[in-house]
Amino acid sequence: MRELLPYLQLYKKHWFGLSAGMLLAFTTLFASVGLLTLSGWFISASAVAGLTVARETFNYMLPGGGVRGLAMGRTAGRWGERVVSHNATFKLLTELRVFFFKKLAPLVPGRVANLRDGDLLNRLVADVDAMDHVYLRLLSPVVVSAFGIATLTLFLAWFDFSLGLILGSILLSLLIIWPVVFYKLGKHNGQQLTTHKSDLRVTSLDWLQGHSELVLFGAEERYRNAILDTQKKLLANQYVNANLTGMANGLLMLANGLTLTLILWLAADGVGGNPPDPMVALFAFATMASFEMLMPIAGAFQYLGQTLTSARRLNEIILAEPEVCFPEHGSLKSENYNIHFDSVSFSYDDTNSAVIKDFNLHVEAGSRVAILGQTGSGKSTLIQLLCRYWDTNKGSISIASTALTQISEENLRNTISVVSQRVDILNGTLKDNLAMAKPDATDDELKSVLVKVGLQTLLEDKGIDTWLGDGGRQLSGGEKRRVGIARAILHNAPIILLDEPTEGLDKKTERQIMDLFSQHFVGKTVIFITHRLVGLDSMDQICLIEDGSIAEQGSHDELLDLKGRYHRLHQTL
Repeated sequence: MRELLPYLQLYKKHWFGLSAGMLLAFTTLFASVGLLTLSGWFISASAVAGLTVARETFNYMLPGGGVRGLAMGRTAGRWGERVVSHNATFKLLTELRVFFFKKLAPLVPGRVANLRDGDLLNRLVADVDAMDHVYLRLLSPVVVSAFGIATLTLFLAWFDFSLGLILGSILLSLLIIWPVVFYKLGKHNGQQLTTHKSDLRVTSLDWLQGHSELVLFGAEERYRNAILDTQKKLLANQYVNANLTGMANGLLMLANGLTLTLILWLAADGVGGNPPDPMVALFAFATMASFEMLMPIAGAFQYLGQTLTSARRLNEIILAEPEVCFPEHGSLKSENYNIHFDSVSFSYDDTNSAVIKDFNLHVEAGSRVAILGQTGSGKSTLIQLLCRYWDTNKGSISIASTALTQISEENLRNTISVVSQRVDILNGTLKDNLAMAKPDATDDELKSVLVKVGLQTLLEDKGIDTWLGDGGRQLSGGEKRRVGIARAILHNAPIILLDEPTEGLDKKTERQIMDLFSQHFVGKTVIFITHRLVGLDSMDQICLIEDGSIAEQGSHDELLDLKGRYHRLHQTL
C-alpha cells in the first residue's frame, strides 16, 4: 500500500470536496437503509393496527411522511454524491496528470529513453485513470460503510442491545474479511490486466505507425496477430474480473440471507423483552438493507491489485531522479557567446565504451565551426551535451565563460537554437508550429519569416491557419527543414546548432538550405554538424572527428594543404 502514498498526499488539496462526497454518500446510505427499515416497520404496524382497535388511534401520517422524506433524500443524496465526488475526483486526476507530466519532463531523454511512446501514453492516460479507484472504489466506500455500520448498530441497540450488537458484529466482520479475501483473489489478475492493457496500447500504436512498411515487407499479419493475442489475454483478465464480481455479489447475497435467518430466529420471541410485534419486521428489514453498505466493498478491492500496479508504474516516473538538474537561477557571465569543450568524455549508461573521448574545442563568439565525421562518430552527442540532455562523465562545457552546470534551463534554452535533421511537426496549425519559438510573434512576423525561408506557398488557401500533421497538410523533408530554420530565426538566439540539417535532401534543396544559413545566421555563433562535404569552405574552422576524438582541425584551406584525412575525403567528390 506504500505505492499509494504519493497520491493520498494530493488529497489534502481537495479535502473539502472529497469529504463532502463521503458525507453525501453516507446521507444516501442512511436514507436508503432507513427507507427500507421504516417501510418494513410501517407496513407491519399498519397491518397489525388494522386488525385491532388501534386502527382508530394509529398515526399513519408521520411514518408515511418519513418514508416519502427518506425516498426524496435518497434520490437527492445519490445525485449530489455523484456530482460532488466525481467533480472532486476529476479535479484530482487533472492535477495528477499535471503533476505526472512535471515529473516526466525533466527525465527526457535520459530516464525515459528506453520507454516506448505507447507505454508512456498508457501511463499518462490509463494508469492515471486507475487512480480514481483509490477514492471512488476504496477510500469512500470503506469509510462510509464503517460509519454506516456504527450508526445502524447504535440505532438497533437502542431497541435491543444484543440483536443490534450481533448484526453490527457480523457486518463489521464482513467489512474486514471481504476486502482481504477478494484482494487476494483479484491481485494477480489485476496486475496482469494492467500490464496487458499497456501491451495492447503499445502493439496497436506500433501497428498504426508502421503500417505502410509492414504491408510493404509482408509483416502486417504478424503484427496484427500480436495485437489479437494481447487483446485475447486482456479479455481473459476482464472475464476473470467479471467472475470475481459476480462471486462477490452472490456470496454477499448468501451472507445476507443467512444473517436475516439468524436475526429472525433470534427476534422471533420479541424485541427488547417485549412480545412479538412490528419491531421484528424493523430488525428484519434493517438486516436486509444493511448489506447495501457492503456491496461496493468486495468488487472494489478486487481492483486493488490493478490500482497498485498502476501506482507502481507511475512511481517509476514520479519518484525517479532526473539525470540532469538545472539550478533555479543562473545567468551567463558575459554576452561574449563563445563555446568551450574542455577534455570532455561521455558514455551512455547502456554502453561501456566512451562515445566522446577527451574532446577539446574552443569556438569563438560569432564564428562558424563545422564538426565533420561519419555516422556514429559522436557528432550528435556533442549537440546533446551542449543542450545538456546529459552531463559529461569527465571534463566540462562552458558558454560565455559560464559552466553549463551553472546556467538555468530558461537561460540555456534562450541562448541556443537547434535545427536538427529531424524537425518535428506538431499536430496543429502552421501558426502553432511557428509560435512555439516565439509565442508573442504577430501574424505578419510569422508570414514574413515564411517568405524568408521560401515557404510562401504555405500561405496559400488558409495561410498560417493551415492544419499540419495528422489529418492535415503533409510537408516534404525540405519543407520541414525550412520550418525548423524559421523557428530558429524567430527564436533569434545568439548560438545556432545545426545537426545534419541537409541530410536526405536533394542537391538543389541542400544548396537552398545552405544559402538560408548564410543569409539569416550572420553574426551568430554557429556549430554545423555534418558528414557531408557541403558548404565547408565558408566555415571558419573544421573539426574532423573519429570515434569521439578530433582527428584533424583547421580551416578548409589549411586542411587541404595538410594532405590528410580531410584532403582525401575532398578528393573523392
